[in-house]
Amino acid sequence: MKKNKAFDEFQANVLNELNVGVTEQDRIFSPERTVYDTYSLRPKYLSEYIGQENIKERLKLAISASKIRGEQLDHVLLAGPPGLGKTTLANVIANELGANIHITSGPILEKQGDLAAILTNLESGDVLFIDEIHRMNRSVEEILYSAMEDYQIDIMIGKGPAARSIRVELQPFTLIGATTRSGLLTSPLRNRFGMIFEMSFYTENELKLIITRAAGLMGVTIDDESAFLIAKRSRGTPRIALRLLKRVRDLSTVRNMTHINSQIVGEVMELLKIDEYGLDEMDRKILRLIIDVYKGGPVGLKSLAASLGVTEDTIAEVYEPFLVQSGFVARTARGRIATEKAYKYFGINNYGGLFSEP
Repeated sequence: MKKNKAFDEFQANVLNELNVGVTEQDRIFSPERTVYDTYSLRPKYLSEYIGQENIKERLKLAISASKIRGEQLDHVLLAGPPGLGKTTLANVIANELGANIHITSGPILEKQGDLAAILTNLESGDVLFIDEIHRMNRSVEEILYSAMEDYQIDIMIGKGPAARSIRVELQPFTLIGATTRSGLLTSPLRNRFGMIFEMSFYTENELKLIITRAAGLMGVTIDDESAFLIAKRSRGTPRIALRLLKRVRDLSTVRNMTHINSQIVGEVMELLKIDEYGLDEMDRKILRLIIDVYKGGPVGLKSLAASLGVTEDTIAEVYEPFLVQSGFVARTARGRIATEKAYKYFGINNYGGLFSEP
């Protein structure tokens, strides 16, 4: 009786947390950081960081060279979809340099004085990490130009005819910028980064290693088959993989088990309604809408958003990337279309014309 009550509580908590009455950002597959994500599982050094091998090799070389020369590491730009480890990598770089890291975000830097205050408080060798740097106010961004190149900033004092500019010398520092939309960066800012890294989605084997490592840090064990089952449903994103692992661990805790097996993984995925392709209810709803209502497409974002009752940005940034990446939806000049893979997923014949279900 206790077990049933505990499981009912677990089920209610998971459904409440992930599927009922939550914003799009709280969705289990949202790559955005939520209150359920913690920092305790982050690797601290490049040797612990799994994936992004090419980026790691280039960083190792640059960091080693900067240490040998006793110079400041070049400014670094990390670009890629949310959840791929940009913030983690920024912390890793700071640890490898043995430097203090100061973290801020582009949207909260509203005035030039906000950024100037941070820059003037940096000590020699410090790392400044600006998340969502593409969302920084353009007037604030201009301060970075001279700061990144010459370690100097110009500050205006006074107002009106009495206003004057003074130049402030800064301590040498490394700026690490993170962006999910590198195309929105201005050319003057982008060109001042010495190293630009485009982060890619992770393979299932890389995610399996991340899941296995994280399970050990959580105090549970997981076999390769179970780790792979979670990895397949993680959309190539470590943050999602860890979020799914935590939900699986919840059930193992309720069952008083310290080992995660495939049966537990299967039960949780069935509860969350996530299939072997990594699709959830909203993904399937979008695909059926394109196929049933719009005859496979093409259909524009506005029409999709109106039919689903969500914003265009939500579809473009939260749902669509994985559907396109996995080959269920294709973008065309006229709009989005359902691919043959989407038709086969639902068991629908006659792709590209009038269709019927067997």
